[in-house]
Amino acid sequence: MPHTPIETLRIVPDDLTGEAVLGLLQFHLDEMHRWSPPESVHAMPAERLRQPDVAFFSAWDGGTVAGCGAIKHLDDGHGELKSMRAAPAYRNRGVGKAILLRLIEEARARGYARVSLETGRPEPFAPAQRLYRAHGFAECAPFGDYVSDDFSMCMTRAL
Repeated sequence: MPHTPIETLRIVPDDLTGEAVLGLLQFHLDEMHRWSPPESVHAMPAERLRQPDVAFFSAWDGGTVAGCGAIKHLDDGHGELKSMRAAPAYRNRGVGKAILLRLIEEARARGYARVSLETGRPEPFAPAQRLYRAHGFAECAPFGDYVSDDFSMCMTRAL
């Protein structure tokens, strides 16, 4: 397990060309397909995350990628969190929180009134749900093309 304090993480905009970041993103996609029915996998591949309506960030512990996350522009007052992932060795160490706080900071800088996300309801998604709830997110009606069902839930937070 890494020994670097989580406060020393460097969270930076990322162009999704580095091997380590692409590997973490592929791990994220694989996990989403492992835990989710096909119609409920809303994770974006690297090609989609590189589009101008998305800002992608990577978190680094020295030269090791510790996590990633993105914010997608929905409209002038609303952003969506995407691709939130801590690398396995960094789980339960505050990486998700650090990335979430950085994305909220980005949302505020963009002038968004709220940020929203879609996540799963089953147990494998419980840590993510706890993280979001701890930072002011609450379950909400579906937005965009999402549906609320036995698997998916949407959450939002006013800024």
